Amino acid sequence: MTTGSSRPERRPDGAALVVAAILAGIAVVIFWQTAQMRVPPVQQRVGPTVFPYVVATGLALLAVGTVVSALRNGFPERSKDDFRPILWIVGGLVAQILLLSTAGFSIATGVLFSFTAKAFGRGPLWRTTAIGAVFAFIVWFMFAKGLQLSLPTGPVERLLTTGSFG
Repeated sequence: MTTGSSRPERRPDGAALVVAAILAGIAVVIFWQTAQMRVPPVQQRVGPTVFPYVVATGLALLAVGTVVSALRNGFPERSKDDFRPILWIVGGLVAQILLLSTAGFSIATGVLFSFTAKAFGRGPLWRTTAIGAVFAFIVWFMFAKGLQLSLPTGPVERLLTTGSFG
């Protein structure tokens, strides 16, 4: 005997409930940390606490909406993940972290760029690494020389700005 429903009942979306819990947790931390801020009396009405409260309220509302959608099965069925692209991107992040202090910003970020491009089906690695390193050097130059910010310097940055590797 049928119940008259045209689609089978599904359980609440567990992944969405986890996301909602994370959003709510972040909102609570922001509320708590903002409440702990010491604000001078002059700035108490509208000061540095307004924006964090707005962000925390938005996150809390998103958490509530996510719970409601999860309980109503409002999210579509997800397809299976292909872990190869994820591993390429995570590998690129790890490589960037390991290379930043020795190879510098341009090369490390070029490697991250090429691994991410490989994850999206672009390649070959030697070409995308070169393209990424060129773009990363431009970014490094604008930040390091134009804005006087400190970014990791490697042989490429030293060679192109001072004319020597040392």
